[in-house]
Amino acid sequence: MRLQKLTFDDWLEHSFGREVRFQQAPWYFDPDHDWWDPPPVEAVSYVTRLFEDPEPALQGFADSQIAQGLSYLVNTSASGDNRWFCSTDVPVEDRVRCVKSVAALFTKLFEPRCAPSLSHLSEADAGTLNCVCYMWWDAFPSLAHAGDPDLPTLHDCALRTMERILHLNSIACQESALHGLGHWQRDYSEKVTQIIDRFCEAHSKADPRLLAYARSARCGCVL
Repeated sequence: MRLQKLTFDDWLEHSFGREVRFQQAPWYFDPDHDWWDPPPVEAVSYVTRLFEDPEPALQGFADSQIAQGLSYLVNTSASGDNRWFCSTDVPVEDRVRCVKSVAALFTKLFEPRCAPSLSHLSEADAGTLNCVCYMWWDAFPSLAHAGDPDLPTLHDCALRTMERILHLNSIACQESALHGLGHWQRDYSEKVTQIIDRFCEAHSKADPRLLAYARSARCGCVL
């Protein structure tokens, strides 16, 4: 059933209050599940509000529930391809604010909660949020379609947001930003090269494995 009119608190419960099943597909893959389908303006507003200040909104939910809920909302392999973020019905300043809010989500949620592990090496001690963090820019929906006059603005904002995340004091967040930059290297090679070179210069004593991943991302060699 389509859910089009939910309060912010009801939306949080709908998205994050579900059981995390053991060795079973998440609830949002059930054939008869309810799904949130508001107008794009409302969707972007709710997501931005959550990302900008996630701690009070997500208080009381386990990390596993938060990981599941974020996947439901933004992962294109789940339900996160409802064209809210690329909708030209949403004012561009609201779309830009939403993209910028991702940096706040990383700062306030992923940085303190993610284990200091490298997901591209499949390290066993990674926490439940690490995978969502690592795959964030790989799984995030389109920000703008070809022909959208605001595409350059939104994409530049995304790259600047990745750079902000890249300088957080979290190896998991840094890896996530490098992963995203690696995927964007094909279309924005000059900007990606500059961002990664600045990072490597400023963090020359970082974990050698992270610096090796940065070099791979610099040429677009990430999975």
